[in-house]
Amino acid sequence: MSISKDILNKKKSLAVIGLGYVGLPIALAFAKKVKVIGFDINDERIKMMREKTDPSHELPSQEFDHSDIHFTSDPSDLKKAHFFIVAVPTPIDDHNLPELKPLLSACKTVGNVLKKGDYVVFESTVYPGCTEDDCVPVLEKESGLKFCEDFKVGYSPERINPGDKEHTITKIIKVVSGCDKESLEEISEVYKIIVEPGVFKAKSIKVAEAAKIIENTQRDVNIALMNELSIIFSRMDINTYDVLEAAGTKWNFLKFYPGLVGGHCIGVDPYYLTYKAESLGYHAKIINSGRYVNDSMGFYIAKNTVKKMIAAGKNPRDVKVLVMGFTFKENVSDIRNSKVADIVKELQSYSINVDIVDPHADNDEVKHEYGLSLRENIQKHKYDAVIVAVNHKEYLSLTEDDFKTLLEPKGLLVDVKGIYKNRIKNIYYWSL
Repeated sequence: MSISKDILNKKKSLAVIGLGYVGLPIALAFAKKVKVIGFDINDERIKMMREKTDPSHELPSQEFDHSDIHFTSDPSDLKKAHFFIVAVPTPIDDHNLPELKPLLSACKTVGNVLKKGDYVVFESTVYPGCTEDDCVPVLEKESGLKFCEDFKVGYSPERINPGDKEHTITKIIKVVSGCDKESLEEISEVYKIIVEPGVFKAKSIKVAEAAKIIENTQRDVNIALMNELSIIFSRMDINTYDVLEAAGTKWNFLKFYPGLVGGHCIGVDPYYLTYKAESLGYHAKIINSGRYVNDSMGFYIAKNTVKKMIAAGKNPRDVKVLVMGFTFKENVSDIRNSKVADIVKELQSYSINVDIVDPHADNDEVKHEYGLSLRENIQKHKYDAVIVAVNHKEYLSLTEDDFKTLLEPKGLLVDVKGIYKNRIKNIYYWSL
């Protein structure tokens, strides 16, 4: 009998390695149908999940109900599994180079429990070739087994979008790939257990890896164009959103908008592709240019804020600025690679006193990751500028009067994403 049928009939278990914002939704979706072992190296996270709490604050407690899942941080528990899904983080280091340590460590963990006939599927974002060139050798070394003969490998790119309750793991087409025809079919059947729209069978593992990485690279480049246009239009005293509204009336105009590009996907994945390109002797010009523009936007927003306060007759050393929102995107708690930190630190380089608030971020995490602190209460009539950096739902209904209670005379409102466009009449206002 095939491994997919054994899993569906609960004769064999499926394991998910890494239970972050990608791995946990996958594990729970499968656990509604089959036997699952959820593995993570963080004991505190495991404890929270056993108590039906998502450490990433994405899933409500009821998502844990009616789930046949065993949460564990003990690698020996993985011996009971025969189908492994690896969903660990693949970040970049301080030099914007791929940081594969978590992925290769996961490969060692799986390799130590790998048995003949087992399957390993990677969902972590990597450059094309990484699965077969970097991960498989570790699996072979640790297990003593031979790739394709003793165990099979595949790649299925994750498409989890934090904060998105519509495009969830079970509701979108899943790209799958395998090391041979048999593995492609078996991996496809396993994912069909939970994915309602079905799967797309990629031609090869490398094709699936490349498909994932260009999804976010395409968005990165397009947002970079919007950011560059906003810089140009600002010098022309033209509102970028007015321009995009007019251009958007054309049937084939692509609707992208300027803003901060952080997080662990769009702000990271393109660097995996440029790294691989460099190793092959090609310098990716458009992708690197887009990355430069987007990585510079936090500093650009901060400098423009300082310039406009000076133009209003204020001395940077004497002003106070409120930054509203710190997470990498709206309505999530994730602060990883938040470009709001660039705004704050650039303002502080001018000796400006900065307060930060965010209804979703955790103060201890912000302090640990960036050395910054969140305020619990906002001071009224104390700020020379307010920067709305993240358009959380809590901020969408704020009015001009609300900002007047926060700002000093001649105070500036910086509306990064233009959410108050046409609603501010009597306050000094600027947006991208």
